[in-house]
Amino acid sequence: MAIEVNDSNFEDMVLKSDKPVLVDFWAEWCGPCRMIGPIVETLSQEYDGKVVITKLNVDESPDTCQKFGIRNIPTILFFKNGEVVDKQVGAVPKNVLAEKLDNIL
Repeated sequence: MAIEVNDSNFEDMVLKSDKPVLVDFWAEWCGPCRMIGPIVETLSQEYDGKVVITKLNVDESPDTCQKFGIRNIPTILFFKNGEVVDKQVGAVPKNVLAEKLDNIL
């Protein structure tokens, strides 16, 4: 299951992670976010132990969104060694996200 992150734990959970991290920036009112949510949950099971899969509610964590320039949702950022290494804006099929994860492993 995807881990909920927020402004207070983002640095520890994402930036200091020893594994690659996927962060799904989403909101409850966002239709495309609800479409991609189950895909993110499936990836969290398939990549368990290899990648940390997280979700960040943009309404509850404005500081992190501002820091990373999140203007549209859903936005998925891919982190490795505390740095953004890839980005996906908008809802996409699972294979697109899986390919991006495979590329950072």
